[in-house]
Amino acid sequence: MGRPGAGQTFIYLASQSPRRRQLLDQIGVRHELLLPRADEDAEALEAEQHGELPADYVERVTRAKLHAARARLKASGLPAAPILCADTTVALGRRILGKPVDAADAVATLSLLSGQTHRVITAVAVGNGRRESLAVSSSHVTFAAIPRREIERYVAGGEPFGKAGAYAIQSAFAAWIAHIDGSHSGIMGLPLFETAQLLREAGISV
Repeated sequence: MGRPGAGQTFIYLASQSPRRRQLLDQIGVRHELLLPRADEDAEALEAEQHGELPADYVERVTRAKLHAARARLKASGLPAAPILCADTTVALGRRILGKPVDAADAVATLSLLSGQTHRVITAVAVGNGRRESLAVSSSHVTFAAIPRREIERYVAGGEPFGKAGAYAIQSAFAAWIAHIDGSHSGIMGLPLFETAQLLREAGISV
């Protein structure tokens, strides 16, 4: 199979996010999914540790996802290729606002973000052979004051579930975003500038 990264034409994406697939397609990166097996507890990797700061959390989770994906690839017998993992979190101050557990949690999260500026932090990591590289994108998003009925209507549509901070910037909820300072693709879940740099270092043409 040759040296990892030498003449590679594709990567493995260890993520179930359709947005990350779309963003890789946007920059012309061929990818194959490398998803957790049925016996893996992928959600456990995202558990918060007491007192952990948001930036530390997202870096730790991303590295943990990469290590799990590398073990998965080794056990699979699939051809060697670089692996890309990412994790996104929303932070209001030191508080981590993860994926909502139910509708009430989603409403509470969006009510906290209403009229406030929060951070969206995405870490992306690429494993290539024994080498690991990681980059972090941090953006600020400011929401206008959002009427409770609009929050409840958005939650009722099901969009917040499975998303850090209980919203998607590419959804209709973007109508309440007053200002963005940072990376739009990073807020979506994969900062393309940082991702492209890591992939070029891994020998992938972008």
